Amino acid sequence: MGQINCSDDMLYEKKISEKDIFDGRVFKVKVRQIETPEGKPSTRELVFHNGGACVLPVDDEQNVYLVKQFRSPFERVLLEAPAGKIDPGEEPLTTATREITEETGLTAAEIEPIGTMIATPGYCSEIIYLYIATGLTYVGGEPDPSEYLSTVKMPLAEALELADKGEIEDGKTLIAIYRAARRFGL
Repeated sequence: MGQINCSDDMLYEKKISEKDIFDGRVFKVKVRQIETPEGKPSTRELVFHNGGACVLPVDDEQNVYLVKQFRSPFERVLLEAPAGKIDPGEEPLTTATREITEETGLTAAEIEPIGTMIATPGYCSEIIYLYIATGLTYVGGEPDPSEYLSTVKMPLAEALELADKGEIEDGKTLIAIYRAARRFGL
């Protein structure tokens, strides 16, 4: 039962056991048996993910570069900031640098961290590192062989309006747009 203003120590679960269910290319799934803070047994189904990096390219005229990509779980195309999964042992900034070029054909003179986001803390360990890229130069890109996407250039103010109207739904992209808008005074 919830308590108001209790210490964090009163909220911790005790791990009793854990079983590997799936070990895939992108994530692992485990089932964990726990004891709740009040001593009752329960089960947690958990996804362990290496994390990702999301980078919002912003040019000198405050245009942003987003990508349209089909997303299988939703069976439709979403508008997103360039992003990708972090390879084992890779730094998030390296991922962001790679993804901006692969997905938009751009390189950046500066890629600045703007925080992180925890996508779905109820069952998944994924942390997404967020960046703004500036000082852009077009060099040509080459998406992964299984990636099909198109780049969309628009004013940051328009992206902010689409976000406010619910037309951009991807969480990492929303946070990146809102933080960029704040940084650029919109």
